[in-house]
Amino acid sequence: MEKYYLGILQNSPGLNSAKLRRLLNLWGTAEAVWKARVADITKACILDDSSKEAFLAFRKTNEDLPYSLAEKCESQHISICDINDDVYPKNLKEIFDPPYVLFYRGTLQNDKLRIAIVGSRKISPYGRAAAKQFSVDLASLGVSVVSGAAYGVDTESHKGALSAGTTEAVLGCGIDVVYPTSNKKLLADIAEKGAVISEYLPGTPPLKHNFPARNRIISGMARGVLVVEAAERSGSLITAELALSVGRDIFAVPGSIFAPGSLGCNKLIQQGAKLVLDTRDIMSEYSDIIKVKTLSEKNGNMERNFSLSGDEERVYSLLSPDIPMSIDEIIYKLHGSDPANVAFLLLQMEFKGLIQSDESNLYVKK
Repeated sequence: MEKYYLGILQNSPGLNSAKLRRLLNLWGTAEAVWKARVADITKACILDDSSKEAFLAFRKTNEDLPYSLAEKCESQHISICDINDDVYPKNLKEIFDPPYVLFYRGTLQNDKLRIAIVGSRKISPYGRAAAKQFSVDLASLGVSVVSGAAYGVDTESHKGALSAGTTEAVLGCGIDVVYPTSNKKLLADIAEKGAVISEYLPGTPPLKHNFPARNRIISGMARGVLVVEAAERSGSLITAELALSVGRDIFAVPGSIFAPGSLGCNKLIQQGAKLVLDTRDIMSEYSDIIKVKTLSEKNGNMERNFSLSGDEERVYSLLSPDIPMSIDEIIYKLHGSDPANVAFLLLQMEFKGLIQSDESNLYVKK
């Protein structure tokens, strides 16, 4: 029951992370804090008068909430983890204000490589195509795409990732609340192949002030944040700022200087975000992770058997271990193949450890 008490305190009026941390340090457990006498809470001098009144009023009208919350989670198949659990996302622990508790449906993995994709709700055809391309490519490489399940870029990113791998949606409402309502099936599909996550109690409506807080979880879970399309004043830029404040990588898709929906991305690039043209521009930042994974597999004497598609076989057959070949040569020898598709095939095969490239983007078999 401790996790349920902790989840309730995390969402109690009058408490923020700093106050809750001090209360937990004093009483030892969330249950003890919830059941503490009024006189003792007053004596502790942790809460000012208005905070104390708000908390005590909430507690008084919700005395049985821990047990009803546990029953609701069990009946609705909602899982709960706290910050010390193995499944709690590792990167999220590093931010200034991590949630003590996460409610979720699906499967969480603490060491998954995650890239967040965010952007405008008012998506253009260009933004839609970019969100789909990057999300499909990243998911194909085993990366979990994190987003916020909102209209526009978020929705397209989740859909693209689901078609090729896994994705995780972080909500600004309760885990059992569908918002936007048109994404009901999408959220169900995400829970099947990834995870739907919230720090809020089940039943919490999508209140406006919840979403900036939600954004810190999106950026906190990820190693990098890709902004696909964003106006000059956009919630996506807040997510990017939060990501930058905790040392995450910022990527941005460039857009037309005449498109208001790309102004935010272009300014991010101007300020130092990495301009990305394809997935390789993102994955090149995480070659250390790929190398560590490959090394650990070799040290564990694990066989890495990858089945090659027909297109991959054609590319692989052109390469040799000792004669490097450029992407232009490969495209030429494949007789009119789509250059973008060839670039993606090479990226996939390099990620699998079948080929490697040097600083000049020349490829050889491993």
